[in-house]
Amino acid sequence: QVQLVESGGGLVQAGGSLKLSCAASGRTFSSYFMGWFRQAPGKEREFVASISWSGGSTYYADPVKGRFTISRDKAKNTVYLQMNSLKPEDTAVYYCAANSGTRYDLWGQGTQVTVSS
Repeated sequence: QVQLVESGGGLVQAGGSLKLSCAASGRTFSSYFMGWFRQAPGKEREFVASISWSGGSTYYADPVKGRFTISRDKAKNTVYLQMNSLKPEDTAVYYCAANSGTRYDLWGQGTQVTVSS
């Protein structure tokens, strides 16, 4: 079964850190882009960061540049999102997704991140 499973969310104070994990299974992801998205209450889902599974090229949304780092561990088939200097506006459900070439068509179930002020 092809799936993405996120973990690592939780409650943290502003200025704190969290590291999200996304375990991928069921297919070979070597040609994929892997991304993190988030959706805050009452808002649309937005792009956070992405990484090329093969080459490791990374891309970030402006609000998280310099604070978040996306990485992947090929041996563990896992993608990570290290989040530092968290702000209350980072509060959202964070989703991992896989892009096989044209669009993100495989999504995880999401993990809640809550940043208190």
